[in-house]
Amino acid sequence: MNTGHTGTGHTGTGHVNPTRDQFDAFKAGDRDAPVEMLNLVRLRDRAEYPAGHPLHGEGLTGAQAYARYGAESAPVLARLGGSILWRGQYQTMLIGPDDEVWDHVFVARYPSARAFLAMVTDSDYASAVIHRTAGVATSRLIRCGAAEPGTAFG
Repeated sequence: MNTGHTGTGHTGTGHVNPTRDQFDAFKAGDRDAPVEMLNLVRLRDRAEYPAGHPLHGEGLTGAQAYARYGAESAPVLARLGGSILWRGQYQTMLIGPDDEVWDHVFVARYPSARAFLAMVTDSDYASAVIHRTAGVATSRLIRCGAAEPGTAFG
């Protein structure tokens, strides 16, 4: 069942950027192993650019701001050897909070945690991430390591 969800009207602060403790925990992990990041993203109805930004008050939607983020960050992702491994369309919550509805669901793969860290400290990425911050109401970014596929759960 597709919900047709395109935003929540949420304008408060959600989980958009990591806390210092979360970022420190990420950095404390193995930096040389490949990393797969599960991304769950809910967009704002209207983007919220900071005062002074050229797009502040222009009336962009969260989807438009996030599309700018994707377009501007893609070259950095590719340059560092990353890719989008899998992308899906959110349909419905089977187990979990009913209010967790997602506009984007995907897994990004990085050749290493070092590559991810290089991305988030890259100056071109820093210019792009302003669009993510403006467009995202809340998100979940979950670091995963590769595991062997199989035919059984667990």
